[in-house]
Amino acid sequence: MFDWFRHNTLPITLILVVTYLVVKFGEKLLQLIIHRTVGRINTDLSEADVTKRQNTLISMFGTLWKVLVWLTAGFTILRNYFGIDLTPLIAGASVLGVALGFGAQSIIKDLLTGLFIIIENQYRVGDTVTIDSATGTVEQITIRSTIIRDNDGNVHYIPNGTIAHITNKTMGYSKVNFTVAVAAETSIETLSEVINQVGEELASEDKWNHKVLEAPHFKSISNFTDTTIEARIIGKTQPSEQWAITGELRKRLQLAFKKHNIKSVTPTK
Repeated sequence: MFDWFRHNTLPITLILVVTYLVVKFGEKLLQLIIHRTVGRINTDLSEADVTKRQNTLISMFGTLWKVLVWLTAGFTILRNYFGIDLTPLIAGASVLGVALGFGAQSIIKDLLTGLFIIIENQYRVGDTVTIDSATGTVEQITIRSTIIRDNDGNVHYIPNGTIAHITNKTMGYSKVNFTVAVAAETSIETLSEVINQVGEELASEDKWNHKVLEAPHFKSISNFTDTTIEARIIGKTQPSEQWAITGELRKRLQLAFKKHNIKSVTPTK
């Protein structure tokens, strides 16, 4: 046993070190290739979309690269230094049939679905999505699953093969879309002018103009009663920026309404 360790420890250590370096070098090379390629293929993508696409491809192919390299190293060590050759087991039809029966089919389904998600650009790392019953930000897409974190910080691991319906809330652009309720005696003309003015002022400021694609503005009266008028406000923003802009707009509208003696009320249900 001592002789085995003396003769094999150094070669095994070298294999592990070389494998680690190959993984790291391969990941850097993948990042370089993807960064230089994505964006040139489809020039219609915004800068944010290009970055998300790059991060998604790096996540997917980086994980695949690490798995392949470490499996190769593991098989090499087992065969050359432990005398265990797994090739006949992997190639054996009976063992393959058992493997398929115990889950390889679902693994293949997860892998193929993940590839189609990437190829079709259904969602990317950084997108806010709803997948089945989970809503959150995509943190990683692996060869088997999609990992998203919701607003409470919970992390959801969703096998790619089980995904049946996806709602992407940040593809291309996002929308400001909400209503404000004011007293029924409010002049609609004054209300729309105030909303449009506040939206234009926000969109023109240096802090916000790179995030706003279409200034928030008065769209229509969505509902009214004897006591309330509800006005719908819409606009376009860069992906994922709609919540910050909506919050800032609400704050400014509250101040503007007070200035113009527009009384806010509780919306009707």
